[in-house]
Amino acid sequence: MTVNKNAIPFDPLPPLKAGGIRVGTPAVTTRGMREAEMIKIAGWIAEVLTHLGDSAIEQRARCEVAALAAKFPLYARRLEETETPAASYAHRANP
Repeated sequence: MTVNKNAIPFDPLPPLKAGGIRVGTPAVTTRGMREAEMIKIAGWIAEVLTHLGDSAIEQRARCEVAALAAKFPLYARRLEETETPAASYAHRANP
C-alpha cells in the first residue's frame, strides 16, 4: 500500500507541510478488498499512529493485517483461472 503526505481540504497548513496522508488503494483493490476492508485498514493506521511505540498494539495490528491479507490472496482469480503446468502437461500427454 502506498502512503504519502497530501494536502487535505480546508487544511490551514501550506501544501509543503501537509496535514494529511493519501492512501493508495490499488494494492488492496487488486486483492478484491472493498470499502469494509479499507475501513479496517484505516482503523489500524489510526490506532498505531495514536499509540506510537506501543509494541502490543503494533503486534496486534500486524496479526490482524496478516489475517485480513490471508483472506484476500494476491492474484487469487488468476490462480483459479490458470491451470498448473503439471496439470496442463498431464492433459496433453494423456488425451
